[in-house]
Amino acid sequence: MSLTDRTVPTDVALNTDLYELTMAQAFFESGRGQDEAVFTVFFRENPFDGGYAVACGTGQIADMIEHFRYTPESIDYLASLEAPGGGKMFKPAFLEWLAAFEPGVTIHAVREGDLVFPREPLVRVQGNVVACQLIETALLNLVNFQTLVATKAARVVQAAEGHAVSDFGLRRAQGPDGGLAVARASYVGGASSTSNVLAGKIYDIPVFGTHAHSWVMAFPKEIDAFRAFAASMPNNCTLLVDTYDAESGIENAIVVAKEMEARGERLRAVRLDSGDLAKLAKYARRRFDEEGLPYVGVSASNDLDEYTIQSLFAQGAPIDSFGVGTKLATCDPQPSLGGVYKLTAFRKPGERAWTPTMKLSEQAFKRTIPGVQHVLRYKSENEVPMGDVIVFDDVAADLSGLARDVLDGDTMYDFTSGTPEEVLAPMVEDGHAIAAPEPLSVARERCKNALMHLDPAIRRFLNPQFYPVGLEPGLAELRSHLTQLEWEAAHAHASAAAGERE
Repeated sequence: MSLTDRTVPTDVALNTDLYELTMAQAFFESGRGQDEAVFTVFFRENPFDGGYAVACGTGQIADMIEHFRYTPESIDYLASLEAPGGGKMFKPAFLEWLAAFEPGVTIHAVREGDLVFPREPLVRVQGNVVACQLIETALLNLVNFQTLVATKAARVVQAAEGHAVSDFGLRRAQGPDGGLAVARASYVGGASSTSNVLAGKIYDIPVFGTHAHSWVMAFPKEIDAFRAFAASMPNNCTLLVDTYDAESGIENAIVVAKEMEARGERLRAVRLDSGDLAKLAKYARRRFDEEGLPYVGVSASNDLDEYTIQSLFAQGAPIDSFGVGTKLATCDPQPSLGGVYKLTAFRKPGERAWTPTMKLSEQAFKRTIPGVQHVLRYKSENEVPMGDVIVFDDVAADLSGLARDVLDGDTMYDFTSGTPEEVLAPMVEDGHAIAAPEPLSVARERCKNALMHLDPAIRRFLNPQFYPVGLEPGLAELRSHLTQLEWEAAHAHASAAAGERE
């Protein structure tokens, strides 16, 4: 990983929302800048109405932190900014401090390819409160979209039932960096290749591609285009057969396949990109088999997603591989994960004990979980996940296996028959990477293994079963206690304000 990787902007420290910097200056001047803090990244609902999410982007966190610096050019830019009310936005003393800033944070996160569920930490950040605040936006930008894409890809791959899926989404992705993120996250989620050549170079992902309709249209006859392409690419020959009439295209492909066979070559596949894909795939398969060409595969593209692929197989379509573009790259129909970054604990310099904090909110759904959180995943003897338990740092050694549901305190879980594993892995310590980044192939295999062991009822697309996530009893009581204290404080404040008005 290096700064040539375009998912890590050259000016990564400026890849942020302005309010991170305005808060940083306010912390710097308020005397609170030396406080320590803990923040967690989490999402409230599984994407795509599914039963899980696939963590992705976390493998790039360490590189982002190690390159998080304010260059002289960045400082000059910030110094030039004007405040809406007049005068400079940032003061010289703060900018001087920022020029020497290094984010000495410690970060734990879910490993790429592993599964993560609503409310539990995807990332936990600990360090100086200003440092924690300054990296917020860049961190969310890194993990939110890639986690969403990896989850979408995993669903598409599941629907493909072991048949190859290639990422064709570059031309519909949200810009060049978005295209790279899609290719990277799709591969973690299980895609076998990408059309994105730059992503192949940067991430060592297999690349795939043959020809478009324009190739066929550039020749007087379709069969002439097929013959020319076969002559140029005999070892990478997949013919797109639906430029004019798909059935005629298949017949022309049969002629070219036999010509290639006579030369000791083989037509790899034909691709269908329009029309009734199930009907045409059946026609292609029948005709190739009748002509003694059973090795020629049938590939399909054209706005595919997990539901379309599932429907094609339900119709008995003999399709061997899929090119999935727009709906994968744009994560249709859900454009964002909704991951948030919330303060969960703080302490003054020199203090050992953390003060847990939480966002109360009038909506119980938006209330956060306090404390320095760990996640224990309980698994059965055959490695099937039973449920996750969020524990507070002070009780991290509590392996009782009992928990209260993260939203419904009246629902109890008993995982005592399982074996716990810590889900959050160390990524960064005091601003430096713990270890070299792992190959994407490792994350891809981790995703495959995790989904293989997940209960099929949780993996299913329609009304998936809820995966249990709970709070260990002590943390559940702490959260309830803090909620009560916050409510009493707010009620007392409101009563006092009403008295003053009278």
